[in-house]
Amino acid sequence: MKTVLITGGAGFIGSHLCEFLLDRKYKVIVVDNLVTGDLKNISHLRDRKEFQFIHHDVSKHLVINEPLDFVLHFASPASPIDYQKIPIQTLKVGSLGTHNTLGLALAKKAKYFLASTSEVYGDPLVNPQPETYWGNVNPIGIRGCYDEAKRFSEALVMAYRRIHKLDTKIVRIFNTYGPKMRKEDGRVVPNFINQALKNRPITVYGKGKQTRSFCYVSDLVDGIYRLMISDLNEPVNLGNPEEHTILEFAGIIKDLTKSKSKIIFEEMPQDDPKQRCPDISKARKFLKWEPKVELKEGLKKTVEWFADN
Repeated sequence: MKTVLITGGAGFIGSHLCEFLLDRKYKVIVVDNLVTGDLKNISHLRDRKEFQFIHHDVSKHLVINEPLDFVLHFASPASPIDYQKIPIQTLKVGSLGTHNTLGLALAKKAKYFLASTSEVYGDPLVNPQPETYWGNVNPIGIRGCYDEAKRFSEALVMAYRRIHKLDTKIVRIFNTYGPKMRKEDGRVVPNFINQALKNRPITVYGKGKQTRSFCYVSDLVDGIYRLMISDLNEPVNLGNPEEHTILEFAGIIKDLTKSKSKIIFEEMPQDDPKQRCPDISKARKFLKWEPKVELKEGLKKTVEWFADN
């Protein structure tokens, strides 16, 4: 049985990844300080003998007294609402947290996996965004704490690969949705669903012409696993290349929930990307991966989860 350590494993994506790996007979150790993670996401796993939870901030030194085969660094606030409230902690988990987990992987001779983000591309000047694009990021803007933390973490991972020959993987995650998202997350999917279920106004920023692409969480986790066990070491985009305007997306949510909500328009937040769409050519070619879950199918499951929780 191989052992995987997942930082941020009590979070949205991390908790789905825990379930996926446990079902494939991995031993899973979760390290999470629960700043944005939630024990409810993993409560059903804690009685399993191959699962362990450690309450710890990975920005501080981490000691694990057993062999590890993989270290997966998923710890970080990911919502603009969260990381703008705690920008210093966000920068720390991207820098110190990445450094600590890389050191742990090196000491254990484990493979290292970094959860990066499409935000490394900033407000992109090319669309869709390939991994070769260097990005258009405002380092001193209100989103810079997250964007630059992830860009630094990618640079640090590649330095460890080049200097220490560590086997590393980097995934750039595009907009992902599904059950276990926090209702107060502040991102577009939970915002729209909550507003629609309560028949409150659905708030669209700007004119709603900015685009996003939405990947269902089970598709993303499958791609993460394929990358984890692959020989790829350069960054790989994972997301759904099907692009929708935010206004169009609001209409889809309203129809699915049969909501009486009105769509209202508010001022565009600073540095909000105008386009966000992955070029997944590399994932298709080397991982034989592409998303399978249709948007309305995934949203139906997500709406049901939000309505029940």
